[in-house]
Amino acid sequence: MTRVRAYVGLGSNLADPLNQLASAIVELARMPATTLIAQSPFYRSLPVGPPDQPDFINGAVCLQTGLDAHRLLDQLQAIERLHQRRRDSRWGPRTLDLDLLLFGDQTISDARLTVPHRELVNRDFVLQPLLDLEPSLVLPDSRALAELRRCCPDNQLQRLS
Repeated sequence: MTRVRAYVGLGSNLADPLNQLASAIVELARMPATTLIAQSPFYRSLPVGPPDQPDFINGAVCLQTGLDAHRLLDQLQAIERLHQRRRDSRWGPRTLDLDLLLFGDQTISDARLTVPHRELVNRDFVLQPLLDLEPSLVLPDSRALAELRRCCPDNQLQRLS
């Protein structure tokens, strides 16, 4: 079985966000054919989208997985459902958001999945946790995440202790 290094972004701003993320990381580590390699620190950031919602808590994990990208996405969405994730509005408040950010050096674009995640380069709350995991990380098109982070809009990111 071929194993791929995958990076998943985590976010929450409802129902005790820190606990939501901590619980999700335990569930990610229990996925079939998957090993949790590392987790980033958590960060607080302003919400993207409707301003009348709580700040988000975000982080990222690195996984080694034997699942293909779509099966991994299915597992991520199942974990979101366990956390009562609702998809009422785009960029609205949520109990848990799990985004497949990178899947090896693959580029995927279909009706269900876009990898690298389409908003990755515009989100400091995604880029910084990824850089915490792997400072020399590059996208499949060879762009360095460290350079993208320097050019990224500021979302008032605050590392949590």
